[in-house]
Amino acid sequence: MSQTPLLDDVKTPEDLRRLSEDQLPQLAAELRSEMIDAVSVTGGHLGAGLGVVELTVALHWVFNTPEDRLVWDVGHQAYPHKIITGRRDRIRTLRQPGGLSGFTKRDESPYDPFGAAHSSTSISSALGMAVARDLKHGKNNVVAVIGDGAMSAGMAYEALNNAGARDERLIVILNDNDMSIAPPTGALSAYLARATTSGTYLQLRDYAKQLVKLLPKQWERRAARVEEYTRHLWQGGTWFEELGFYYVGPIDGHDFNHLLPVLKNVRDTKQGPILVHVVTKKGKGYAPAEAADDKYHGVNKFNVITGAQVKPKPNAPSYTKVFADSLIAEARKDDRIVAITAAMPSGTGLDYFGQEFPDRTFDVGIAEQHAVTFAAGLATEGFKPFAAIYSTFLQRAYDQVVHDVAIQRLPVRFAIDRAGLVGADGPTHAGAFDLAYLGCLPGFVIMAAADEAELVHMVATQAQIDDRPSALRYPRGEGVGVEMPEFGVPLEIGKGRIIRQGSKVALLSLGTRLAECLKAADQLATFGLSTTVADARFVKPLDAQLIRDLATNHEVLITVEEGAIGGFGSHVLQFLAEQGLLSRGLHVRAKVLPDVFIDHGKPEAMYEAAGLNASGIVATVFSALGRADVIGERA
Repeated sequence: MSQTPLLDDVKTPEDLRRLSEDQLPQLAAELRSEMIDAVSVTGGHLGAGLGVVELTVALHWVFNTPEDRLVWDVGHQAYPHKIITGRRDRIRTLRQPGGLSGFTKRDESPYDPFGAAHSSTSISSALGMAVARDLKHGKNNVVAVIGDGAMSAGMAYEALNNAGARDERLIVILNDNDMSIAPPTGALSAYLARATTSGTYLQLRDYAKQLVKLLPKQWERRAARVEEYTRHLWQGGTWFEELGFYYVGPIDGHDFNHLLPVLKNVRDTKQGPILVHVVTKKGKGYAPAEAADDKYHGVNKFNVITGAQVKPKPNAPSYTKVFADSLIAEARKDDRIVAITAAMPSGTGLDYFGQEFPDRTFDVGIAEQHAVTFAAGLATEGFKPFAAIYSTFLQRAYDQVVHDVAIQRLPVRFAIDRAGLVGADGPTHAGAFDLAYLGCLPGFVIMAAADEAELVHMVATQAQIDDRPSALRYPRGEGVGVEMPEFGVPLEIGKGRIIRQGSKVALLSLGTRLAECLKAADQLATFGLSTTVADARFVKPLDAQLIRDLATNHEVLITVEEGAIGGFGSHVLQFLAEQGLLSRGLHVRAKVLPDVFIDHGKPEAMYEAAGLNASGIVATVFSALGRADVIGERA
């Protein structure tokens, strides 16, 4: 006899809480199927969400969300959460233009109390909520769910340390899907978890602590050591206890018989803070994901039955792959070259580098701050470190870039992937700010590749820069299909190039908008406007002679870049002002990303909205000439 579907009647967690415990496994199965079907249509982060289906159901069933705050770290695993918090009807718009975000987002739902996309923020934000609750004399619970990978980041340790030193009721769920911390779960550990979260146990333990304080100091220390040793033998988790948390676990995150009693106990206790260690399996319940090395962490659209992902036929190699191949080629010539990634070996292409040079490849985990200073240490000893970090993640290590690299003028080489807009991952992952936050630092060499061939030469250039730090930025996705060089040739530092010569308008491009500048030049030619197109190549040092020539010999000068205000265009304007080149009637405009966070969408549409495509550039030229009526202002 077939079961009556449950998910159709669960519009919100309030509906979920009307179900009996016996119905929860069925709901979880339906929720998992719904998520698999939805992500097969949209693509996105699949494996993490599959691993927390039961945990998601249990948390919303036990806790009174949204009054009880539930904070998901990173947000990769939040798709099941979105489905049962009133967003099921839009779940097939995930990461699509105008659709749901791929991460938690405050203005999307009251069930998302904190937006996430970068890791290791959940404990800090949840502690802030817990303190705020107590200041307002509230009674609600605050729960942070953090993965074992995110727990490896320094920010998580800082938050644990602060929370453990305080007395707020805070519940941290450690979602361990890698078995990286604890021994296997089983009936005994599940029993211990239930027992040690019971009110009786916690009261007795607290009473014992108070009693020990009345004993002589020598006895107090001895009693504490006995308790610590005993708990370590039976449970593990001593490290969390040392930080001031009550440690519970590990428990099976896919078994409601284990999850529900523990979550009820920690909900009802007045003790805090508490850490519940839950072991889950990434990709759980979907065979292709369970069998994959990455557990289908991020997927394109796929066939639900076979798991085969839709792979668009590439017209050109990806920038990431070109970077990896170029770095490997340089490393074959120079054994001082080493590569560093912060938990993104495949995303940055360093997995390829690591296959050939395993002893010269270092994955430091989700620890960008450490990655930068670690690279600085390598540089002090004569090595040539390439720190391959996404633009959006390098933001997390800015103080280390300034203090440990720039001030000491150490030749750390930053390979900045995902520069510019990134499409479906939206504003949290856009590489919009690196030109501004690195461009203001003295002594940096900063380059941006216009195409994949230029990227090859720029990697070779970085390999030769031994007297100062350098940064090379390039976008996500495929190149433009240019002819590739046989090997990289170092460029002259601070020298750009003229691509097309004209006389009326000058388009000075930095990065991969060069192709759009060439299209714009073609369009301008149809209006009789002769256009020079130049590739700056460098932000620092600027090609002073090139800029002077463009400003002197053209009526209009437009800079074009895939970055925010304060980047390349600002440097060019500063130079023109200092040289007195703005007073001669030159019409100058800087084409940058607009001063807003651009929501997720298709990259081409996002750049069009930003005015950084050919038509937007043409519109800016006519606006500068006072002839916006000719084509209409679209910049």
